[in-house]
Amino acid sequence: MSRETALRVLIACRTNGAWADAALQAQIKRAALSRRDAALCSRLVYGVLQNQLLLDFYIGTYCSQRPDHLQPPLQDILRLGAYQILYLEKVPDSAAVNSSVELAKHMKRGQAAGLVNAVLRKLSQNKDRLPAIPDQDEAKYLSIRYSHPKWLVKRLLPILGRTETEVFLACGNTQPPITAQINTCRTTAERTAEALAVEGVRAEAHPWMPACLLLSGTGDLEHVEAFQSGSFYIQDPAARLSVMASGIKPGERMLDVCAAPGGKSFAAAIQMGDRGTVLACDIHQNKLKRIHDGAARLGLQSIETTAVDGRIFRAEWEGRFDLVLVDAPCSGLGIIRKKPDIRYKKLDSLFAMPVIQRAILDNAARYVRPGGTLLYSTCTILPEENEEVSDGFLSEHPEFLMTPFTLPEPIGTCNGRMTLWPHRHQTDGFYICRMTRRP
Repeated sequence: MSRETALRVLIACRTNGAWADAALQAQIKRAALSRRDAALCSRLVYGVLQNQLLLDFYIGTYCSQRPDHLQPPLQDILRLGAYQILYLEKVPDSAAVNSSVELAKHMKRGQAAGLVNAVLRKLSQNKDRLPAIPDQDEAKYLSIRYSHPKWLVKRLLPILGRTETEVFLACGNTQPPITAQINTCRTTAERTAEALAVEGVRAEAHPWMPACLLLSGTGDLEHVEAFQSGSFYIQDPAARLSVMASGIKPGERMLDVCAAPGGKSFAAAIQMGDRGTVLACDIHQNKLKRIHDGAARLGLQSIETTAVDGRIFRAEWEGRFDLVLVDAPCSGLGIIRKKPDIRYKKLDSLFAMPVIQRAILDNAARYVRPGGTLLYSTCTILPEENEEVSDGFLSEHPEFLMTPFTLPEPIGTCNGRMTLWPHRHQTDGFYICRMTRRP
């Protein structure tokens, strides 16, 4: 059942444009999988997505047809089988082959069952002497080897160089840590770690982020008492660092323009000791409930929510906020570890992002009081969405200037902006730019 569910998720991602995490959650619930089967299903889905181009290369070696010419269900069945053979040592090759053949029959592709059987058996027989990936084209080699799109590899090479690009790509195929940010308005990291240990969740202090725990053995966190009681919320350190960079203080007014799912609003409220005002906004009304529910669970009284399009001016907000945070919609290429399917999304939507980002930033700037702070952030690593957007904004808004900020070591003092990289900082890929409105 795990394999069939994984196949349905992969098909939904490819044919319906669904996001893997949401599709996975829905299909696991629909199939009523046990905890063990759900874990295998998740491993299969994320494993295939993280290694898709490499799997296709090996499948193509032993298949009479090009993988991209195969019908979608058949291509995904072969990927699932190949992933199990090459990466899951506890799954016998025979089980991987036979279950894939049965999937082909179950999906009414019985005529292709023979092809599935032949390709996967050849792969199994040759897995200790797999063909070498051609390396004449550097970008193409890295693209196949680490299953990242060639256009992204070509974009990264001049920024990072060959060696660091390869490290970044390899990091993109790893599992990110689960980080709990402590609600210091309610408890401490030490007490939270002790409470989690009682429930069988392992927690250790983050090596450099204050009031942050690294979790393992979590299971479903929503059933953990320390989570239910509002002792912590889950958030990557990078997102919280953006709030730390803003310098928000107790008693101040903050506008979070693109707030969903709410983590930075929570971080700001906690940093202020829940003394101040956080107005959390999002264009989607349905996403505000998640923010409201999260604030209620954490016991944060300073957070209010409202639905708004960040590109449309609200006269009543002009010059009223000490801090305006624009965590703009972006390509998400900094969170490939969490969302491996991001790398396969179409480029047209990506290229439209800077226009949207500038529109939101230009509008949000009008809400900052003289002497106040405008903080621009994204969860991407592309200069087109980061430095080029903030530089373009500053060139047209002389009333703003970049101002330094200091983050915990090993990051330290930044001269107005900072790009966090997964392979350097063990965080999401993230851009932070702090600007101050002249008094």
